[in-house]
Amino acid sequence: MAGSGGPLSRSGLRGREAELDVLRALIDSVGRTGGGALAVLRGEPGIGKTTLLTEAVTRARAAGFCVGLGKADELHHLVPLSSLATCVLHGDRPLLSGEALIDLTRRHDQRIWLVERLAEAIEERAGGTPLLIALDDVQWADPLSRFALKQLPGRLRTSPVLWLLAERQGVGGPAQEIAAAVADELPVRTLSLGPLSGAAIGQLADDTLGAAVGERVRELLAGAGGNPFLAVEMLAGLRTSDVSDEPVPPGLVVGVRGRLGSLHPDTLRFLQMGAVLGRRFGFQDAAALCGRPSVALLPALEEAVRAGLLDDDGDRLVFRHDLLRQAVYVDVPPSVRKVLHREAAGRLVAAGHQPIDVVSHILRGAQPGDEEAVALLRRAAADVLPVTPGLAADLLQRALDLVPPARPLWFAVGEQAIVSLTRAGRNREALATGDRLLAYRPPMETFGRLHAALGGTLWNLDLADELRRRTEAALAVGGAAPEVEARLAGLRALALSRAQDLAPAREAGEEALRAAVATGDREAHVQALFALGETALNAGENALALERFTALSAVDPAFFPEEIVAYQHMDDFVTSGRLLARAADESGGIREAMLLWAQGQQHLELGRLDDAEADFVTMERLEEEVQAHVQQVNGRVIRSRIALLRGDREAARQHLAEARKRLAVKPNPGNTAAVRFLEAVHAEADGDAGRAVDRVRQVQREGPFLRWRLLRTWVGTAIRVALRGADRALAEDLAGQAEAHAARNPTVPTATGLAARARGLVSDDLPLLERSVALLGESPRPLVRAAASADFGRALLAAGRRDEAVAALTGAQDAFTAAGAHAVAAHVQRDLRRAGAGGRRTGDGQRPVQGWQALTASEKKVARLIAEGHSNRAAAELLVVSPHTVNTHLTSAFRKLSVNSRVQLANLVMALPDE
Repeated sequence: MAGSGGPLSRSGLRGREAELDVLRALIDSVGRTGGGALAVLRGEPGIGKTTLLTEAVTRARAAGFCVGLGKADELHHLVPLSSLATCVLHGDRPLLSGEALIDLTRRHDQRIWLVERLAEAIEERAGGTPLLIALDDVQWADPLSRFALKQLPGRLRTSPVLWLLAERQGVGGPAQEIAAAVADELPVRTLSLGPLSGAAIGQLADDTLGAAVGERVRELLAGAGGNPFLAVEMLAGLRTSDVSDEPVPPGLVVGVRGRLGSLHPDTLRFLQMGAVLGRRFGFQDAAALCGRPSVALLPALEEAVRAGLLDDDGDRLVFRHDLLRQAVYVDVPPSVRKVLHREAAGRLVAAGHQPIDVVSHILRGAQPGDEEAVALLRRAAADVLPVTPGLAADLLQRALDLVPPARPLWFAVGEQAIVSLTRAGRNREALATGDRLLAYRPPMETFGRLHAALGGTLWNLDLADELRRRTEAALAVGGAAPEVEARLAGLRALALSRAQDLAPAREAGEEALRAAVATGDREAHVQALFALGETALNAGENALALERFTALSAVDPAFFPEEIVAYQHMDDFVTSGRLLARAADESGGIREAMLLWAQGQQHLELGRLDDAEADFVTMERLEEEVQAHVQQVNGRVIRSRIALLRGDREAARQHLAEARKRLAVKPNPGNTAAVRFLEAVHAEADGDAGRAVDRVRQVQREGPFLRWRLLRTWVGTAIRVALRGADRALAEDLAGQAEAHAARNPTVPTATGLAARARGLVSDDLPLLERSVALLGESPRPLVRAAASADFGRALLAAGRRDEAVAALTGAQDAFTAAGAHAVAAHVQRDLRRAGAGGRRTGDGQRPVQGWQALTASEKKVARLIAEGHSNRAAAELLVVSPHTVNTHLTSAFRKLSVNSRVQLANLVMALPDE
């Protein structure tokens, strides 16, 4: 590193010994422990981030790491996954082939799915050798790469993967966001690079000029402000020039602009065209912008390379540092830049580039009225919508600004913008955009299309009444195309599915379905079937709901989770389990979070409380990652109930508090009813019968369909609350609802059995309670069966039939204990003691906090599979669960076992005695 004439590429290491030690320690730690880590290099341009990152790459390679090294590009910061792709596609041993990456991005339209598949590919490579994945200039990373980088380090924390990110100094940059997202999951180090000391700058001069360095030069170097790049640029001129006593020696270049002034005009023009195209650019593209044949610009290219301004990486030309590109770029007048960017976009598209590749040029160069630019933005938005809907929405809003209001094209772009904003979860913006468009009184056909586009927006905002009003107005106006009218009819039926009287919803849904079939419009078909499914579900007609959702899933596989849940409502857990297994193999394109909701319901109703909680934890995490908060309230309500069943009152209260927070964000009637019922359960557990019954009354007032969506298997608890609160009328009402539900679902054992139980509790009717146990014997839900047996046992005990009571109560206690519902099992044990039987001791049911015995049964299975060398996906396939659920189990296991890598886990598991 020292010595006269040493390579300037390594000069930035002067004064960075402390930072190098930190990076060296991280490399050693990842290689030694097999666990992941993340380091962030931050500093101003030219401060030495790239040099330090390059040195870390060199040291990692020497330590046996496989390296993926990439660099984000300012003019490609919108192309999905372009930044991360530079890391995984390049190098001596690329982490992924280009074909594999294209397959990932083209065949599937789910960000979560894409990240999981990337994780699996990296995990597989890390199984044989430690990895370093380094990305420079993260401040320009594209949105999808940022999303992936927030997930991947945590997902791969148990594998030997070191992530190294470099970004320019600033407040709240993406590297900081990434570090914050994973800070609780793996070691994170942030290295902020400040100016070099005077001594270090002096060493740079010694390295470059040796004995020629004098005090005068050292004084001039102080003007570099401790920035090694600027210092090196000054020294580059001195190395080939004489040192004089002039204030500024002739060969000294103070700043890049002065250095450019010595270039031939053709070379400067060529560099300016390259600077417009970006840090990396094609020779032919720059020549085309110059308006010259490529061969005529060969001398300019040669001069730029000789001057140390450009390098050739074998595929494209590259500015040696982005500061050089920026210095060239800012010398182009702003008005000229706009013209050049717009021209660059046209030439690149003509040369075969995709619209998204030229969007940055369009955004910098398009002027109002540029319909070709609008068309390119619309095509780019359509391409990126599946994986980055937020970016698609931003592009379309920019396109909307380029079109004069009230023109046909303006309305067409606006309609596309509404759909993208809704997909991105930006529903308020979508509604505001739609209302702005409608304010210009569009033609009747367009009026209908805009209201159809706003249908999903209003539904997401829980504005069913407003959706009904708008669709009815649009249908009344008329003039829309038949397929648009069919969509509007389906949306109107969907809005009516939230009404008290569901007969109009059924009629409207059937009419909408006929219109959809007649027009052959897929979107209208989906809307009609969804409306009919929701109506049947809200009416408690489980068989009809299954029929509708099965048909809907066949038209649009995204609704596969609804079909699975519909089978669960029919007590057909065998079929729902088979469909869940199929979904685990074919999850691309299916809503992952909703699929986990269905998986969680499967586990919950089959009495697998630990697995159910893991599913709901995973579901909430995935919804948070994509900012699509659909089941956040219901997930927390169920987790609170699980905690109460286990006897963990503190966790139950925490989940209730979180449910209330989420209710404040999404206060729709369904969420409100769910939280009020949970409050009733907590109040009963606290001995506050008055508050408990008040909350159940509030649930009743939310509407009949909400009661059945919520109380389908919990009606017994609600009746007990009513009876303990001395509200017999409420208990009678609840029992009547249970009987009506059973009448609608005579082939569902859970429905018929719960109806008998409900009436038996209200009437204190021992034969009815006995009948409920017999009917529920055909139900696949062990907790429901156990609750009925416990009620029957207590009634037998009250009737003096002790031996029969002990048998029923013992069966209930065993079932509750097997499911992990230790608090309820303990309650049944008290009944057994009252009967003089004592019962089996249940203990408090609490597992240890740390150690192998702290793990759930599923966590132990996952831990053993991972210790044997299975990947997360392989473990998921063996256990027939989602890889995301495996990740949740593994995270919990690592925390409980206090290990940080798969190597450490394997060592621990190997030392365990055989079970």
